Order: sequence, then C-alpha cells, then structure tokens
Amino acid sequence: MDFKGFTTRLVHADRLLNKPEDGAVHQATTNSVLFEYQQVEDLVDVFQGRQNGHAYSRQSSGSINALQNMLAAMEGGVAALTFATGMAAITTTLLTLLRQGDHLILSQFLFGNTNSFANTLRGLGIDVSLVDVTDVKQVEAAIQDNTKAVYLETIANPVTQVADLQAIGTLCEQHKLVYMVDNTMTPAYLFDAKAAKASLLVGSLTKYIAGHGNVLGGAVIDTGLYDWQQFSNINPAFKSQPVEMWGITQIKKKGLRDMGGCLTPDSAHLISVGMETLGLRMEKCCNNALKLATFLASHDKVDKVYYPGLSDHPQHQLSRQLFKYYGGILSVDLKPGLDCFAFLNKLKLVLNATHLGDTRTLAIPVADTIYYEMGAEQRSRMAISDNMIRFSVGIEDIEDVVDDFKQALDAI
Repeated sequence: MDFKGFTTRLVHADRLLNKPEDGAVHQATTNSVLFEYQQVEDLVDVFQGRQNGHAYSRQSSGSINALQNMLAAMEGGVAALTFATGMAAITTTLLTLLRQGDHLILSQFLFGNTNSFANTLRGLGIDVSLVDVTDVKQVEAAIQDNTKAVYLETIANPVTQVADLQAIGTLCEQHKLVYMVDNTMTPAYLFDAKAAKASLLVGSLTKYIAGHGNVLGGAVIDTGLYDWQQFSNINPAFKSQPVEMWGITQIKKKGLRDMGGCLTPDSAHLISVGMETLGLRMEKCCNNALKLATFLASHDKVDKVYYPGLSDHPQHQLSRQLFKYYGGILSVDLKPGLDCFAFLNKLKLVLNATHLGDTRTLAIPVADTIYYEMGAEQRSRMAISDNMIRFSVGIEDIEDVVDDFKQALDAI
C-alpha cells in the first residue's frame, strides 16, 4: 500500500493486505483447529515448507496470518509471528535463538518480568550482562567473543530511561549481533525501529497496539535487516527457506510450535480492530501525558517527575531526535513524608490498576507491586524509589485528568 498516512494504512490494512472474502473489511475469524487436504501430498508439502497453507492452528490460521501481515507491514518488516502474550513472544524468541554458552546483553532497566527471565536464562547456561543502555559505550564494553544479541526497551518502565537506540543499532551492525528491540512503549506511530537498525521487534500487543484493555497478545517482527547467515545457531533444517526467513522460521518452529504459546483467532481479530485507531490514540495519550507531566512538575507536593518530554529529563534531547511524541507513561515521586497510598486512594477518575497503554488513565505504586519481588537493592540500582507512582495516561479529556490529580493532591 502506498498511502502516505499512517492511520489510512492501518484502517485499510486488513481489507487490502488480506483481501477477505465476500467484500468483508475484516478477515473472518477462523476457529477450526485442523485443516483438511484432499490430496495428502499437499499436506506433506505444507509440513515441509514447499507449499503455503495451514496444518494446525497452533502454528497458523487465516486469522493469525492476517494480523501478522498487518504487523509486518506496519513496521516495514519481512515477517511477523504472534503469541498469546508479550512475555510468550519475548521468552520463546530468546529461548529459540540462544544456546548454552552464548552471551546476551540486556538493558539493566528492563521491566520486571523480562528482568526476572534473565535468571532463567542464566540457569540454562546462557551468560547475561545487564548494562546501562543510555550509554552506547557501556554496551560496547560488555561485548564478548560469545555475544549473540543485544536486547533492550526503547523507553524503560517505570523510570522512562531512553536507550541510545540509533548508536546501539550501528554497534550491533558492526559486530554482527542480533539487535532485539522491545517496542511496546513506542510502536510504529512514535518510532521507526527499522531506521534505528533493529533486527527483531519483540513485545506486547496487549498495550498500545490493541489499546482497550480487552485482549492479550504479543509479537516478534523481523525487519529484514539482519543477515541470518551470520548467526551460528540456526538449525540446518530451517535453511531451506530464504535467508531473511531463517530467524523467524526457527522462532516459529522451535518456539511457537514446540512451546505452544499461540494466539487465539478471536484475540487476533480484537487486536487487528484495535490497531486501526493506534495513531489517533497514541497522539491523544502522548499529548495528555506531556500536559499532565508539565502540571505535576510545577506542583509543590511533587518531588520529581520522570517523563522524556520534560526538558530536565536526562535523555530529553535524544528523545526529540528518536520519537514523534514522548510516550504515554510517566512516573512521579511525591515530596518526602507524603503517603502515595493516600494520594492514590483519593483519585476518582484514575484507575488503580496494573496495565498500561489503555484508553483510561491508570496508576500503580511501583515498589509495592510490579517491582516488589526485585527487592530494595535492585530497585535502587534501577532508580526506583519506595514511593514512586507510575501513570499510564489515557485518552480522556485532559482537563478532567488534571482536575482529578488536583483534588487528590489537595486532599493529602
């Protein structure tokens, strides 16, 4: 599709890319688990990759392929795979590409669940280094002879550190490393990950892509930039495919097929419909987040605001270069002595909930919930204070959101 507008492309993607039957504008939901072939030779050819088709819905179906086509087109990739959750996409990708004795560089600011998974990898004999990805020199210093990949998030949750994405992409290209970018916080409307030389985009569809808090999903997208001939861990059985498909084929066969974290057809449909308004929602929530961050930064009961759109953010200038807008999450520390629980309990419009990327504005006390298991020492290394509150800003009218914050702050 050669339409110029991002939203135009997404609104018409299902209709034009997938060409649903009977003039439908959405691909039909395929709920069949099995697929019949009149000639058994055709079934064999599908199994062995000589013919396109579906063998079993854990691996593919019309509904799943339709969403994957849309995701790949949105990010300018060669192929995409969808999973039941973002964590399923992350874990299966890492487990299928890495082997015992390999080395992986991870951002030290990774979200709690992904950070926790680093210990699982270590238990399997994969060496993991956690580094400050806001500084490309620290990433470079961590590279070893057995390093296979670098994995990071664009904007960290909850302290909003921004990775030096372009410089790290160039570094990975020079060292022939797979550059894995978790783009959950900054989907294509905000950030062109392919332009930053990302090899694989991995993350959650639950958040901004689907956008309405009603469906779980995850994805990995191959941008087509990485030469998989450089990657020593590809199973020879998958090399019958074109080179650009080697990586995604291995993830599909050894991850999606063998580990089984597949997306349901109904979920694929909900995600594809949610995608249509991605640009509209992202623009509204990002504008709202900047206005809310600006208000909170000037409030006498707020000690610090963490948001890349503020001029005092350490990576503000970098964010201006990388992103169309500064994202929809922000965090705050209240002034010492103020009870963050009391503040949260006074909010009337904002929801106390563990999620982000929703149409509604959400709040959560970080240290006592999503980062509780890490312990105080590791939270300190990640710059997470004991009274930090994270907000995922929604698409409400910003005057209502600010008024809710005003009354809650006045009440403590």
